[in-house]
Order: sequence, then structure tokens, then C-alpha cells
Amino acid sequence: MRRILSKRRSTTRGHAAMEVALFAPFIFIMFAGALDMGFYEVALIATQNAARVAAEYTSKSASTAADSTAACTYVLDEMKTLSNVHNLTSCGASPLVVTATSLPAGVDGSPATSVSVTYTSDKMIAIPGLTNKLSVTRTVQMRIRS
Repeated sequence: MRRILSKRRSTTRGHAAMEVALFAPFIFIMFAGALDMGFYEVALIATQNAARVAAEYTSKSASTAADSTAACTYVLDEMKTLSNVHNLTSCGASPLVVTATSLPAGVDGSPATSVSVTYTSDKMIAIPGLTNKLSVTRTVQMRIRS
């Protein structure tokens, strides 16, 4: 009886190691994809918040409605935690483009301002089949408070 049990144990050894070897690449790609998506979500949230903050500034008066330079300052302050933004001093070229425009009539017919923020992320983890870069544009329109 002992001989049968010991023979059976020897034929099942190594199955766990084989399963780990087979599933490790899949688990690694899933982990890398989740990490990438986390970085992209942070970039999306930061871009939306930056556009909102800049629009709040430009909607203060008619004289600030088209002030892209000051809007850029607010956007840079809001997005300074992102890896490819913290060293930037201007918002005229990739990875960060900010435009502020004055609109004669917004959605409700009163004068408004529109701020558009375009952000292009760094290359993250190289996963086959994905672009590895995210480009997102957020536009916020607010009525001018004069």
C-alpha cells in the first residue's frame, strides 16, 4: 500500500511549479495593464481638473477671458504631479497645450470663456497591441462673471 502511495506522489510533483510558469506571463501582463490604466486615469482626472481651474480664472472678467498665459500658469500648478509636466514652464507644445478663448455668447447666450487643455502622457509600460501613450483633450466653458 505504501509503495502505491509513494509512486502516486512522485507522478504529481512539480504541477504547481508548472502552473506558475504557465500563468506568470499572463498575470504579469494583467498587472502591467492595471498599472498603466491607473496612470492614465490620474492623467484624465488631472487634465479635467486643470481645465476647470483655468476656466474659473478666465471667467472672472472680460479682460481675463482670453488670457492663455495665466490659464497656463493655473494648469501647470494643477498638473505638476504628472511626470512629464513638473519641469514645464509653458503650455504651447506637446505634452501640454492650453488655449483660452473669449466667446461672444455661451450656451445661455451671455458672454463666456472656453479653456481647452490637451495633454499627452509619457510612454508607460510597453504592452504589445497598445499605443502606450494617451492623448486627452478637455474643454470647459464658463460664463464670464462681470
